[in-house]
Amino acid sequence: MNGLSTLNAFLTKALDDPRLSAVHISLYAGLLKCWQDQHFSEPFYIFSRQIMPICKISGPATFHRSIRELREYGYIEYMASYNQFLGSMVKIIPLVAKQTA
Repeated sequence: MNGLSTLNAFLTKALDDPRLSAVHISLYAGLLKCWQDQHFSEPFYIFSRQIMPICKISGPATFHRSIRELREYGYIEYMASYNQFLGSMVKIIPLVAKQTA
C-alpha cells in the first residue's frame, strides 16, 4: 500500500460517506503526508502542532474533534500521547477502493 493508492481509496469512500467534511479530508491528507515523511512506518507518530498547519486547521478543538471522528468512523487508529515530547500514535486503516467498470 502506498500513499497515493490510500488517498484514492479514501476519496472514493468519502464520496459515499456523508459524515466526512472538508476538514476530515484535509486532515486525512495531512496524515498521509506525515506517514510518507516517516517512510510508511506503522504506526507513525504525529504532533498536532506540526500537522495542523499542513491541514490548514487553526483550532486545536477542531483538530481533536476531527481526528477522533476519523478514528470513530474507522479510517485510522489513533492513540493520543498527552506528552509534549512523545508524538501521538497513528495507523492508517487499509481501505479498498471500489472498482469502476
